[in-house]
Amino acid sequence: MTITWQGHSCFLLEQDGFRVVIDPYTRVPGYPALELEAHAVFCSHGHYDHNYTDAVKLLPKVESPFSVEEVASFHDGEEGALRGANTIRVLAAGGVRVCHLGDLGHPLSKEQLAAIGECDAVLVPVGGTYTVDAAGAKAVCDALKPKIVVPMHYRHAPYGLEKLSGVEDFLRLWPASAVRRLPGSSFTYLPKENSGTDAPVVLVPKYPA
Repeated sequence: MTITWQGHSCFLLEQDGFRVVIDPYTRVPGYPALELEAHAVFCSHGHYDHNYTDAVKLLPKVESPFSVEEVASFHDGEEGALRGANTIRVLAAGGVRVCHLGDLGHPLSKEQLAAIGECDAVLVPVGGTYTVDAAGAKAVCDALKPKIVVPMHYRHAPYGLEKLSGVEDFLRLWPASAVRRLPGSSFTYLPKENSGTDAPVVLVPKYPA
């Protein structure tokens, strides 16, 4: 599976020619307008920086290799009282399971962890203010125990919401040997990759590529 960070919390997942976009955005400072093509689009919640489906041109309908599981969660630590609901999605194809946490705003419960199950890669918000902060994101990753962690939803000037923290606070919580800064925005994940080690690898895609 090929995973491409499109900035903010938006990712393009590709398997066998099938393209899935998650959380397309608009009006996020610094980022140019998105112009994507995909067979399917998913949004974790209804905020403008996660649900701008107009940025995605839908391709002709074909059979999808992806299975999609949804887990209900909240955008804040008060059961949605501040910012509403958030949908976690686990997309699986080609023997790879990817969990996109959306704008998760709280620790995961035992029930939510069980519903998510084992994941190869977790796409996790780390910028705080509107979601879990760096420490909260690390705790979520520790609970999920993925093989790959990809931070998202953070400020890297001139890109990103101004109230968000940068990614460095999150990266400092991991051993330096676990952090890999990618030369571009994409990476390809193969089944069983990174098996044989208990420690996740933190991949930091580059934007712009």
